[in-house]
Parts: sequence; C-alpha cells; structure tokens
Amino acid sequence: MKSSKRKRENHQKTDDISSEPNKQAFTEIVTLIQSARQTALASVNITLIDLYWQVGEVISHRISTDGWGKGTVGALASYIQAQNPGVKGFSQQNLWRMRQFFETYQDYPKLSTLLRELPWSSNLHIISKTKRPEEREFYLRMATQHRWPVREVARQIDSALFERAILNPPKLSSALKEMHPNAETVFRDAYIIEFLELPEIHQEADLHKSLLNNLRRFLTELGHDFCFIGSEIPLQVGSRDFALDMLFFHRGLNCLVAIELKIGEFQPEHLGKLDFYLEALDRDIRKSHEGPSIGLLLCASKDNEVVEYALSRSLSPALVAEYQTQLPDKKLLQAKLHEFYELTGTKSTLKPGDDEVDDYD
Repeated sequence: MKSSKRKRENHQKTDDISSEPNKQAFTEIVTLIQSARQTALASVNITLIDLYWQVGEVISHRISTDGWGKGTVGALASYIQAQNPGVKGFSQQNLWRMRQFFETYQDYPKLSTLLRELPWSSNLHIISKTKRPEEREFYLRMATQHRWPVREVARQIDSALFERAILNPPKLSSALKEMHPNAETVFRDAYIIEFLELPEIHQEADLHKSLLNNLRRFLTELGHDFCFIGSEIPLQVGSRDFALDMLFFHRGLNCLVAIELKIGEFQPEHLGKLDFYLEALDRDIRKSHEGPSIGLLLCASKDNEVVEYALSRSLSPALVAEYQTQLPDKKLLQAKLHEFYELTGTKSTLKPGDDEVDDYD
C-alpha cells in the first residue's frame, strides 16, 4: 500500500518536471536567478574597483603632500588588517598597485566605465604590461567587448595584439571593404594558435582536427560574435560535391564566414576556389536577411605584396590571414612599433629595451 503510494508520488514528481509548461516555467526561473547573480557580481566588481580607485587616490595625494613612503604604506596595510581581521586585498603591495591604478588613469575619465567592467586582476595585467595610453585603451576595449577572462587578457598582451594591429592591419579585398565596412575591425592579419601545440611540420588534416578539438579557444581567438556552424560543409554544385573546411556566422556583420585552411604559403589561385565556395554559399545556403558571405583564407605564411595584388581586383568579399603556431617576439614588434611612430611623427612613450613592470600575482 505504502509502496504503491510512493510510486504514485514519484510518478507525479516526474510528471511535474517533464511537462512542457513546467519546463518553461522552471527555465524562466533559473534564468532569472542566473541573471540576478550576474548583476550582483557586476555590482560587487564596480564597488570594488571604485574602492580601489579611491584608496589609490588618497595614497597618491598623501605621498605628494605629506611625504608618505614605503614605511607609512606598510603601516597602513598593518592597520587595515588589525581593524579588519581576515580582510583580503589590502596588502602593502596591493596598496601600491591601487596608487598606480589611480595615477595611470586619473587623466583619462572616458575610460572609467571600461575600468569598472573588468575585474581587478585584468586591470592589473593591463597597467603592468602596457606603456602607451592608447595601448591600454585598446586592451580595455577589447577585453570588455570580447569578455576576455584574465588569462586571455594576459595571452593577448603576450601575443602583442596591439602592435600587430597597428603594424599589420588585415588584408581585405575591395569588395569586402565595400560590402562590410566594419570588417577591418573584426578580422586580423594573423591569428595566434599556439594553444594547438602543433609540430613545425604538420598536415592540413592535423590543423583542421586540432582546431575542432580546441574550438572554444579558437572562437576566442577569432573574436566576439563568431558562431561555429560546422566543419567540412558539403556544397553540391551541378553533379559534383565539394566540402568547405569550416563555416561560421558573425552576428555583428550578419553573414556567413567561410574559412579555408592552407598549410603552405598563400598562392593567388587559392582565391579562385574560395570565391567559388562563397558563390555556392550565397546561392544555396545564405538566408535572405543575411549579408553577402565572407571568405577567410588562413595560410601558414603569405607575401603581403602578392596578397595585395591578388585581392586588388577580387570581386568577392575575401581576406587572407596567417595562422601562427607560436607567440611572436613581442620585443621585436615593440621596436618596430617605435620605429613606426618615429616615421609617422607620433611621439612614442615606448622605447626599445624598456623593461616591463613585473606581473602581479
């Protein structure tokens, strides 16, 4: 009797969960909880960043007016700990970081919103690893736009993304620039995929498989708004079958992005095949509300002059970029950037050989 009753109760519980109306209601409540938690975490972070800014401002002012030094700041750290046992984040080292944080950005009020959107650890990586104000702003905007976690912030700085963006803008066809004016801010001249740990000599199948196995990290490297659709996408034209290496959709550009992989140097004839795939996508797969498809040739290497010639009369929205299996030499790129600023008459605060500030724990 009790067993039958228990079975009915369990069956009722199962029905309560599995019924479609209940599922929708449950999902709605879970979504509300998750949204509230995210809002609460964001609010806590804003309060924390504001607090660190204010503390840094006081310390900076006291150093200037009252001659505070290392000993006084050390005493302040001990006093804070004595008054608030167990509180974390107010060590002597971190107090100096707060002062650096304030002094770095005090003359750039337009960046205040960006600072508050990033966690303290990401802010520290940016101020410790960058020299130029525009470089800091670049990483602040990229980190907030792409929602980089702190490890990705560090990785992108180590890969010299700022230097690469200034020195080597992406090579786009005229058609791509005309059809998608914002494409230059979406794509890059080179994509760093050191996380694949590919050997120096590898096959296209190895590259393809590794990208799929590390898709989350590859999407992070591609950038915000890229959505993966599939691999080896079948395209039938006439009586023949073809396969596109990788297909993505970009929400911001509202279009399909076809990626073809080449483990060798870029050759002009590669564009012909890519153009063919784009035509097939636009005729047979693209939806009516979407923009023209974009093609990205991802090659192991390329001659920029050859790329320029090949793209200059291309009627398809395409671009050519390199994939690099190792992080670039950042100091070399910094030296080249310094030369670039000198040639363009831009005053540079970054000098070749400048030592970076030690990273923060």
